[in-house]
Amino acid sequence: MVVDKKKRYFPNLNGIRAIAASLVVFHHLEQAKHALGIANVYDMPIIQHAGRLGVGLFFVLSGFLITYLLLEERGRFGDVDAKKFYLRRVFRIWPIYFLIIGLSFFVFPHIPIFDYPGIEEKLTVNLPERLTLLLLVLPNFAFVLYDLPYWCAQTWSIGVEEQFYYLWPWLIKYPKKRIPIFIFFLALTAGLLYLGLEIADPSEETRKSMITTFLGQFRIQTMALGGVCAWLVYNDKLKFLNFIFRKDVQIVAYTILLALFFSGVHFFGFLEVYALFFAFFVLNVSCNPNTIVHLGHPVMDHLGKISYGLYIYHVAVIVVIINLFEMYAPGWRDGSYQAVLYVLSFAGSVAVATFSFNYIEKPLLAYKDRKFGR
Repeated sequence: MVVDKKKRYFPNLNGIRAIAASLVVFHHLEQAKHALGIANVYDMPIIQHAGRLGVGLFFVLSGFLITYLLLEERGRFGDVDAKKFYLRRVFRIWPIYFLIIGLSFFVFPHIPIFDYPGIEEKLTVNLPERLTLLLLVLPNFAFVLYDLPYWCAQTWSIGVEEQFYYLWPWLIKYPKKRIPIFIFFLALTAGLLYLGLEIADPSEETRKSMITTFLGQFRIQTMALGGVCAWLVYNDKLKFLNFIFRKDVQIVAYTILLALFFSGVHFFGFLEVYALFFAFFVLNVSCNPNTIVHLGHPVMDHLGKISYGLYIYHVAVIVVIINLFEMYAPGWRDGSYQAVLYVLSFAGSVAVATFSFNYIEKPLLAYKDRKFGR
């Protein structure tokens, strides 16, 4: 049955993206300083968690938005056009994903200001295997099995999102066949990992570590949680939504979330617990007219628009800024150095991402909406 339901606009989503991207940039800047022997706070639990939590927030938001769009499409047209869905994802994700991969393997290694410790081995040892997995858009497999050059190591999360997209449209297109679809997806994923491990042929101890890392990164359940939130909104589950939209519930939830984050406490399943808070956050700021958190500032909106590019390019920008300082101000290490490093790294990343959005991504987004939108 086709339901005549108007397209819905969700405010504040760009603000959420801006927060997630900023957490990842913050984490990687301290990580790079740590690797290069510059005074840093990378060992602090809050810094260690910032990157993973930023990606986790991206995952929840992605699951929410993609699921709502698929439910909306099925409601308006009576079906999900999987072909158009994948073409839309290809034009959104692949261009600058392949751009950073190409730059990382064929351009950056030849420019001194991009130099970073340990790069040589990752560009020579097992190069065909790395590139094959990356070209197949399986960067999370490449990251776990062979590691990646630092400039593009962050693309592992793109792989996880892409694999979520391989699964999710079919569950919504064929809800009565969701169990065999899900089993097939898990079997295919496990088979690919097994094949990769057999080809890489690591030691038994390393194999166990690789599997643990893969499972830790493969947060399909986090994106699925975002999908559940979209289902609640699409189907107007007001009894539940009205409860979590209450002002007192928001205050309690955000207080616990901030206390957890700033304490840096790590516990079993902490990423899943944070995902619940992120789901609460996404629902409130995007759907609750009485939200106590507002993210509609123009700066936040811009950072959200360019957040994908900001995520893709920021590592290379950080490395360049640090190396330029090493070349032209090698003895500079006081507090002002740290402040300027932060400002230039973030501003430089925003500048590169803005250029990319305006001249690469935006034209392709317009094209994919025109050709493959519904």
